[in-house]
Amino acid sequence: MSGGASQETWAFEVVDGGATHRLILRRAPGGESVARSSEAITLQTESALLACADMAGVPVPGVLGVFEPGSDVGEAFIMHRIEGETLGRKILRDDAYKAARPVLSKQCGEALAGIHAVDIDTLPELPRSDGADQIKKYENIYRTFDLPRPVFELAFAWLKANEPAPQPPVLVHGDFRLGNLIVDEQGLASVLDWELSHIGDPREDIAWICVNSWRFGQIAHRVGGFGELDELLDAYAAAGGTRFDAREIDWWETMGSLKWGIMCMIMYEAFRSGGDPSVERAAIGRRVSETEIDLLNLLEKAI
Repeated sequence: MSGGASQETWAFEVVDGGATHRLILRRAPGGESVARSSEAITLQTESALLACADMAGVPVPGVLGVFEPGSDVGEAFIMHRIEGETLGRKILRDDAYKAARPVLSKQCGEALAGIHAVDIDTLPELPRSDGADQIKKYENIYRTFDLPRPVFELAFAWLKANEPAPQPPVLVHGDFRLGNLIVDEQGLASVLDWELSHIGDPREDIAWICVNSWRFGQIAHRVGGFGELDELLDAYAAAGGTRFDAREIDWWETMGSLKWGIMCMIMYEAFRSGGDPSVERAAIGRRVSETEIDLLNLLEKAI
């Protein structure tokens, strides 16, 4: 299947007697483990997190089997196939999801509360990353480009001067947004792509789905282009999470916008250097300027 940039995704069916089971194989490229960034978790760890999230009541595909590196299949796991849509523009515009859009904020709040409630002592080893860690990491990456961008400089200065007190650490999905959520006609059907999961601040997940880049043009609705933040925060609290104030999310949304801007710089460099000369990398690289506009809007509101 075309979805997924870092792993193979195969859709297949198993016929057992008179029953047909629609399944997904998530597999390392070529079946072989490759060098990963310090943030990306293994497929074995990802499958374990799916099981933990399933136990917490989060809508995720059930894992049916895990293949270790060196097996005939290679490093992979099999899960149920969940029907629905992942493309943000379709979810936000198509009539098929007209009834889903008004309930998505509430459902996302409930799902995030479930993720953040998982007992971290029961989890496999995961990276740890709080706000200060992310400022340091992304500023170090940014400085390697030796290409000063005044808006990014201002954003780093503001983030350092206004860093909020940390929350108790929780399991953070790390990429909770349209594109990694399956939506059907009733709303949220499944949460996918846990490879950036880590232990960190719960507000990171809440803010990431608010980043303007993930609203796919529907900028009036802060949550994913489909809903309002208070709806998500109310549902999150009702499901057992802390009742955060909307302003507590502002810092993390600014961090998210800056982080995505630097990711866009990384992707353009991959294109420019020839490391990945795809049109996709070049096109994403051009989106740096969009994040600068988003950051100016966020900083104007904050300052």
